[in-house]
Amino acid sequence: VQLQAYGGGLVQAGASLKLSCAASGRTSSTRTMAWFRQAPGKGREFVAAIRWSGSGTYYADSVKGRFAISKDNAKHTVFLQMNSLKPGDTAVYYCAAGSPIVSATGYRESYPYWGQGTLVTVSS
Repeated sequence: VQLQAYGGGLVQAGASLKLSCAASGRTSSTRTMAWFRQAPGKGREFVAAIRWSGSGTYYADSVKGRFAISKDNAKHTVFLQMNSLKPGDTAVYYCAAGSPIVSATGYRESYPYWGQGTLVTVSS
């Protein structure tokens, strides 16, 4: 499975940005797509996830109510709509694919496939 993430950029606090992640290859081998992020000097943390089948979505507490994950199954593409951005959201955002059980959705070890990352910078 190959993942291509794009849509990052430089925005001011309070602005919105939409990331996209296009999956190709054996996409049927994975059930879940996720976004993680890594801020400078910090570890990679879970942001949101969505299952290809059904309507299940999952969010980190830090982004609930501000970010929304969605999908286009026909195009094998997942989106992350980010609203009310804060300087603390500044990070490289990675999309990932895997088939975790529900309780492991937020663990990076659950995802064997990763995109190259796209940088989001939020200025104050």
